[in-house]
Amino acid sequence: MILGLDVSTSITGATILDKKGNIVLCQAWDLRNKKNYKDVIDKAEAMKSNLLDVCLKHDIKEIYIEKPFMFFNSGGSSAKTMSILQNFNGIVSWLVFQQFGVKPKYLTASEARKLCGIKVPKGTKAKEKVIEFVLDTVPDFGVEYTKFGNPRPGEADRADSWVIAKAGLNEWKEKSSKS
Repeated sequence: MILGLDVSTSITGATILDKKGNIVLCQAWDLRNKKNYKDVIDKAEAMKSNLLDVCLKHDIKEIYIEKPFMFFNSGGSSAKTMSILQNFNGIVSWLVFQQFGVKPKYLTASEARKLCGIKVPKGTKAKEKVIEFVLDTVPDFGVEYTKFGNPRPGEADRADSWVIAKAGLNEWKEKSSKS
């Protein structure tokens, strides 16, 4: 099975796909509660617990993690936020290796979307296009909405983690067919 992670210090999406591409697990791990998670170490402890739970219940062979954003864009994250995310991504990568004994592979969001055949036209929001694509192509994927018709927090993270897992599966299949 393949685990795809969309790592964030607020909500991390986690998807497990079997070798046929069926969803085995698709969750959002919410780390936003400041009472429970006072700092990055508390969040890392929660990630460790979530990953251990996955490790104990599933036979994961490949792990793909979305690379954090590497450059600035207008209205985007600050240098401080990007630094924290880079650090947390490194922590999660190490936890993954400790729990599963598997070195994770990394894909940028655009690489993953390309491997899944998702096109995001200029001027459109990638998160919306990803959710739309996943809803249109994955029968067992559902999204919960707020009373205002917006996806609930965590739904885009779940969709992004599915894209990472599916892209990883596609990459794995391509490499397996060549060997």
